[in-house]
Amino acid sequence: MNVVVVESPAKARTIGKYLGPDYTVVASYGHVRDLPPKDGSVRPDDDFAMSWQVAEKSDKHLDAIVSALRGADALYLATDPDREGEAISWHVREELAQRKVLDNVDVKRVVFHSVTKAAVLDAMQHPRDLNHELVEAYLARRALDYLVGFTLSPVLWRKLPGSKSAGRVQSVALRLICEREAEIEAFRPREYWTVEADFRAAGSSPFVGRLTHLDGEKLDKFALADEDAAKRAADAVAARDFAVRSVERKRVQRKPQPPFTTSSLQQEASRKLGFGASRTMRTAQQLYEGVDLGGERVGLITYMRTDSVTLDGKALGACRRLIGEDYGAPYLPDEARVYKTKSKNAQEAHEAVRPTDLFRRPAEISGYLDADQRKLYELIWRRTVASQMENAALDQVAVDLAAGDGRVVMRANGSVVAFDGFLKIYEEGRDDTPENGDADARLPNVSEGQAVDRGEVRPEQHFTQPPPRYTEASLVKRLEELGIGRPSTYASIIQVLQDRDYVELEKRRFVPEDRGRVVTAFLSNFFAHYVEYTFTADLEALLDDISAGRVDWKTVLRDFWAAFKRAVDGTKDLKIADVLDALDEDLGPHFFPEPVEGEAASAAEGIHGARTCPNCGDGRLGLKLGKFGAFIGCSNYPECRYTRKLAVNGNGANGDDGVADKQLGVDPATDLPVHLKRGPYGPYVQLGDVVEKGEKPKRVSLPKDIDAATMALEFALKLLALPRDVGAHPETGDMITAGIGRYGPYLRLGSSYASLQSTDDVLNIGLNHAVTILAEAKTAKGKRGGATALREMGDHPDDGKPVRLMSGRYGPYVSHASVNASLPKDRDPEQLTMDEAVALLAARRAKGPARGKRKATKKTSKKPRASAGSGKQPAASASTGD
Repeated sequence: MNVVVVESPAKARTIGKYLGPDYTVVASYGHVRDLPPKDGSVRPDDDFAMSWQVAEKSDKHLDAIVSALRGADALYLATDPDREGEAISWHVREELAQRKVLDNVDVKRVVFHSVTKAAVLDAMQHPRDLNHELVEAYLARRALDYLVGFTLSPVLWRKLPGSKSAGRVQSVALRLICEREAEIEAFRPREYWTVEADFRAAGSSPFVGRLTHLDGEKLDKFALADEDAAKRAADAVAARDFAVRSVERKRVQRKPQPPFTTSSLQQEASRKLGFGASRTMRTAQQLYEGVDLGGERVGLITYMRTDSVTLDGKALGACRRLIGEDYGAPYLPDEARVYKTKSKNAQEAHEAVRPTDLFRRPAEISGYLDADQRKLYELIWRRTVASQMENAALDQVAVDLAAGDGRVVMRANGSVVAFDGFLKIYEEGRDDTPENGDADARLPNVSEGQAVDRGEVRPEQHFTQPPPRYTEASLVKRLEELGIGRPSTYASIIQVLQDRDYVELEKRRFVPEDRGRVVTAFLSNFFAHYVEYTFTADLEALLDDISAGRVDWKTVLRDFWAAFKRAVDGTKDLKIADVLDALDEDLGPHFFPEPVEGEAASAAEGIHGARTCPNCGDGRLGLKLGKFGAFIGCSNYPECRYTRKLAVNGNGANGDDGVADKQLGVDPATDLPVHLKRGPYGPYVQLGDVVEKGEKPKRVSLPKDIDAATMALEFALKLLALPRDVGAHPETGDMITAGIGRYGPYLRLGSSYASLQSTDDVLNIGLNHAVTILAEAKTAKGKRGGATALREMGDHPDDGKPVRLMSGRYGPYVSHASVNASLPKDRDPEQLTMDEAVALLAARRAKGPARGKRKATKKTSKKPRASAGSGKQPAASASTGD
């Protein structure tokens, strides 16, 4: 009997059918152990020894492998064909060895790059030993990520309250996004004008020409700087007749792009399909592991974590046969195209991402795929086939139209596809539309000296544009160009930046949150070396050298740790004032931009309008740090208590309402002032100023459906009067009250509560309506504990069972397979993603059953197994620094 270990149960079922009854195929469900998330899991003073811990959820999977090994002759470790897969195989072998179940069992490693019967059977005929260089490269990477995450993050927490964490690669990716935003803010648009005119030759269709020469001089981009200059130029065009002076034709060849790598697949799926990196990789994993095609489960694509652009001989042959059969000889080059990998950080998969069988055309199998699978498979299929098709031929045409005196010249550009070649089935997407949008215009067939009729003349105003914000596609491309990180980790890097509220994805482009900009400014000022692009890329190159056996991994760790520890120790005496001064200088242009023309500057020396406190009039606004993080405050504190959230002039960023603290008026009943203020949890109204006898002024937070910018005294007094008595319940005589609590507007009757839909309800609801709502809430609670479903999140990736977003007595939560996980207080249920829901559920499961729900059992519950790695085989970081 032989045992085969793969990563996923889906793959286990498919491969089990391929191998037959002599093999038992079991799944490890990914990594079986990791570094405990605490200090000491990686010990530099003990030559980087590491301690590994088996996760509670992985214990049962290891038990299943142990059970399968009873009486077995051989163990085949068939995890994924990359560094991560090699590491999982190593973890499984090490843990099984510690459990002493490998005596007299031959342990081998097998690798296949597609889940097809031929690929699997061939791999089983060519087993090998574990690749220790790949394992050591993985261990070095995990150790580096752990050391950076668990050493640098506490520095952030101490010196920069409100920060979440820092990571070896995530911090560099965040720096890219923040620096691009700084470029956009520093950009000053420059005005320029162009002049276009409509032309038509006898018997032809109309076309457009653009002014290139005026008064015999060639115009550069900014030659027509204002409207007056543009109108004079337009008048010069309108006053003349034109004829064709020259026609230039040039045939150019366009070559197809190579097949997909991980990175190019993520980029193109973003551009063409609108898929995020995580969605792309999740869908590609499903296609790789296999889809049921009419009773047979088949892997549809090769392994999707790869930097290779090559196709093996069989795939090349199949591709060329398909092109000949489906598109004909003109579309088939004389020889197969050979592409070479240019990436700095090569993965170990030996082929590009391609269909396992090119003759499984998308239209033929679309009925077996869901929408995402169908779109991604067709994208991969078309790119693969197009990569082996003939070049496209385009005729580019430039026509110069000159006035009789030669002082005014117009040019028309266009192109015509002479032979579509690979463009017949595929054209690569673009991140941004090129400025010259007429390159693909069709031009009529005209000849030199031919007269043309001039139509409308149009002067048009333009402004230079700032560099675009990064999309997921362009960020992945830039990271790859710099040699930072690995394509297989880009999806998780991007997700971490969003989960920690460092960046926001707005209209498919990354906008850095102010929290992210503060973290980047801190790291750039005090850990500049470790967020340099070249340093991070050089470290990736060293990890590649480890995997190739060219350098010792312990040497890399020692060199890194010695310098990194010195940098961290150098911040121990760093004062908060020093941090504030550095951040204030670095981020001042962002939070306090130069006043626009006509804005009055402050009379105080060195203070312009953007820095002037709007409350006291003579204080200087600057960055401050509090227990909830950074904010903007007045230099005249405590006399002036003006504050606002970190946002540009209090506007728009991080959900700020854009309204400064102000007094709304005076309460006629108490003669106390009523203020609109801003706190760490948002805006609120406050009655009174002075704290007397240890009592704080009454405060009420503004509900989400209330706009702080329109807050008036009358409405504020209504909020301050809450909770209010609605009336006595007609049956019990108990008072029903209405108020606003932690989870929004509510009704209360004794110990029973019912939610209200809006603030208007809580202020105006009458007794009869209140009684009805309380009765309905009681009925709903009796049916299912008072919980109501807000929306279906989708199917859980582990078991396919539904994940639901629910609303309960204590607030919103996610539910899956009898496990419930509450949402964090600051998380908006409407913005919750599936990945976040899965993470919350996993964290809840890790805590064990809820209090009072533990099942009685005779067995002692198993504790996570921990093992100390030897000096030769250290462990990995508990947090993914990537």
